[in-house]
Formats: sequence, structure tokens, C-alpha cells
Amino acid sequence: MRLFIASSANIEDYSAIRSDFSEVLDGKWVEEENLHLTWSFLGEQKSAEPWRERLKPIPSMSESTELRSLGFFGHPPRILYARCESEGLTQKVTEFEKQGFSMKRFQPHVTLCRIKRIEDWKGFKELVKKYRGKNIGEVLPGITLYESKLTKSGPIYTKIETVTK
Repeated sequence: MRLFIASSANIEDYSAIRSDFSEVLDGKWVEEENLHLTWSFLGEQKSAEPWRERLKPIPSMSESTELRSLGFFGHPPRILYARCESEGLTQKVTEFEKQGFSMKRFQPHVTLCRIKRIEDWKGFKELVKKYRGKNIGEVLPGITLYESKLTKSGPIYTKIETVTK
């Protein structure tokens, strides 16, 4: 089983962002129903049960967390993402660590597009700047353990356990 723990995300006008960037990059956009903030990628596991038990004591976030601005990872850019910055996330990371999750590589973001190629570098930088400081959407409070099955048409996520308390 390929497992990860995440919180679902909503992007205010995802189609507008995709349209804006369609002229400047070529890439694979995340399906809107699959948008999420990954807390911990667990990789291939024999069973979900131990992870369900570790997840149960972690309370969900008390409220949605704002996504503000766009950013990218890599040089050249490989991932276009929505930024998630909140003091509440720091506390949540501590709670994950108390349950034995490794959070050293955690960078709070929601991946929007896996970039294959930048067609117009200047236009790309201008668009990223256009979205600076703008409210883009939100990360929802629930925390879910998912199984991810990779297919030719894209990943299929199945919810295993959701913490909503």
C-alpha cells in the first residue's frame, strides 16, 4: 500500500490559475478533487493499521488555513504550488512528531502543477508575482490517511481514516 497523510484543499478559482499559466508553461495539473496539503508521505507500507493508530491521537486543525501566493520548487522550476503559512501549522507539526512521524522535510504547500517545461520564463515570473499576497484558497481542517494508487490516467486516492475531532 502506498500511503500518505494529508488535508484536503480548495482553490478559489483553479480554472483561472490554470488558464493564466497555460501560455507560459507545459505541465501536468493536479485534478481539482485531488488538491491537498501533504503532512507526511509514508510510501509503500504492508498495512495501514499502525498508521491509523498513530494518527488517532492527533486532533484535526480547529479551522481552515489560508493559502496565499504562489511559489515554485526547483531550478528550473518543477512544481508550481500554493503557499500555506500559518502559526497553527507549527503546532500541528509538533503533534505529528510526538506520534513518531518524521517532519524534517515538511514544507506546507499545495501542489498545483508538475512542470515539464517553462515556455516563457519572463511571463512565468510575472504571473507568480501577480499572485503574490492574493488569497488563493484554503486547506480544510480534517486530516486523512490516504492510499494512493498510481494509474496511467493519474493517481487514485482512497480515504482510509479521517481525524475530524
